[in-house]
Amino acid sequence: MLGSIAFVFPGQGSQSQGMLADLGATHPILREVFAEASDILHSDLWELAQNGPEEQINQTRWTQPLMLAAGYGVFRTWEEEGGTPPDFLAGHSLGEYTALVVAGSLDFADAVRLVARRGELMQDAVPAGMGGMAAVIGLSDEEVRNLCQQEAHGEVLEAANLNAPGQVVVAGVQMAVQRLGEAAKAAGARRVVVLPVSVPSHCSLMRDAAEAYRSELEAVSWRSPKTMVVHNADVQSHQSPIALKDALVRQLYLPVRWTETVRHLARQGATTFVEMGPGRVLSGLGKRIESGLTMLHVEDGKSLRATLETI
Repeated sequence: MLGSIAFVFPGQGSQSQGMLADLGATHPILREVFAEASDILHSDLWELAQNGPEEQINQTRWTQPLMLAAGYGVFRTWEEEGGTPPDFLAGHSLGEYTALVVAGSLDFADAVRLVARRGELMQDAVPAGMGGMAAVIGLSDEEVRNLCQQEAHGEVLEAANLNAPGQVVVAGVQMAVQRLGEAAKAAGARRVVVLPVSVPSHCSLMRDAAEAYRSELEAVSWRSPKTMVVHNADVQSHQSPIALKDALVRQLYLPVRWTETVRHLARQGATTFVEMGPGRVLSGLGKRIESGLTMLHVEDGKSLRATLETI
C-alpha cells in the first residue's frame, strides 16, 4: 500500500461522448448507477453519455448529472472489486458532490436532484453565448489575476480555477474572456484554450444562482462525512451540515483552489491520489502540483486492474 490514499473526482470538462464504455460493458454496477440517475431525471443518461449528441453532453444542465453518475459509478465499481477505501476525498468543482456522496454526507439520489437543479440555475443565470471560460497555460496565478483586472473593462472577468502552477482558468463575460486570451498570449502564455462549457462557473456571474440554490440544499438530508472531504471554496474540511451547505453555495461563485487542495491533502499525509472518473485531467494536474506524489486513475478495465494491483 502506497501511504495514505486520496480519491479525487473530476468535474465539468472531463466529459466526452463514449466515456466509460469499456467499464460499463464489463461491470453492471456502473450501468446501475446511471440507471438510478436516469430514473430520477426521466432521461437515459447512459444513452446520452455514449451516443450524445455532444452538444447536449456539454450543456451544464446535463453535464453535471452525467459526471456525478460517472464518478460515483466508477467508485462503486472499485468498491465491488474489493478496492481499498480512501483516507481522504476531494472533487474538482462538481466532483465535490461525488466526494460527499462517497463520504456518506449525501444520498446519491439527492445528489442527482441537486446537481441537476444546480446545472439549471447556472445555465439560466447567464444568457446563452454571453459567458465563457478559457484555460491560460504558462502564466502565474498573479499574472492572470492582473490581466483579468486589466481586460475586464467594467465586465466580469475573474480567475475561476487555480488548477496547477502555470494553469489558470478564467471565467466571465465572453468578450472579456476573448480579450484576456489575446492579452495572455501577448504576455507570454504558451496556450489559451477555450473550454467546452456552456456557463461561466466560479465567478461573480453565479452569485444570483448561488443564492437561489441555497434553498435546494436545505431541502435534502445531510450527514457529517465519514471520510475527510476537502472543499474547493476554502481548502478546509467540514463536519456540520450547515458548514457543508455553506461551502457548496460559496463554491458556485468562488474559484476552485485545486493547487492548494492537492498540497493540503499532501500535508495531511496523502501520498497516492486516485482519479475516479473519465479522463486524466486531475492526474495530470497533480503531477504538476507535487512531483513526489503517486497519481493513479480508474476509467476503464485496464486502469482499474492496474490501480487495484498498485494499491
